[in-house]
Amino acid sequence: MGKKVSANNYKQSGVIPYRKKQGKIEVMLITSRNKGRWIVPKGVIEPDMTPRNSAAKEAFEEAGVQGSVHSKMLGIYKNRKWGDVCTVQIYAMKVSKVHRKWDETDREREWLSLKDALKRLNKSELKRAMQRLPRVVR
Repeated sequence: MGKKVSANNYKQSGVIPYRKKQGKIEVMLITSRNKGRWIVPKGVIEPDMTPRNSAAKEAFEEAGVQGSVHSKMLGIYKNRKWGDVCTVQIYAMKVSKVHRKWDETDREREWLSLKDALKRLNKSELKRAMQRLPRVVR
C-alpha cells in the first residue's frame, strides 16, 4: 500500500520581501487566495531546490518580485493546510525588481512600513520573524 500523503510530508519556505526607502524598511505583503488575508509569499519547497531558492521562486510567482534571499533564516512557523500542519521556513529577501505583470495577479500586493505590516498579519510566529528583520537588514 502507498503511504498516505499528509502535510507532515511537506515543508514550506517563504520570504518577507523588503526594500529600504529613505532609510526606513518597507515590506511587501500579498493577499491569500482563499480568504484574502495578508500574508507573505510561500510554498512547498521544490524537491530539486533549496528552501531559499524555492522561496524566491514563490515570491516571483505570487508577488512579482525578485531579489536576493538572505542566508540566515528569520524564523519558522506552523501553518494549517490540507487538513494538517505544515512547517514554514521564513527568510528575508531584498527586492531588486518589481514586475508589473506576474503569474498570480489575482492577489493584491502592497508595500507597507514594518509597523503597518505587523498589524495586518495574524500569525504570531510570522510577526516574530518579521520583527527580526531590522537585525538582519543593514
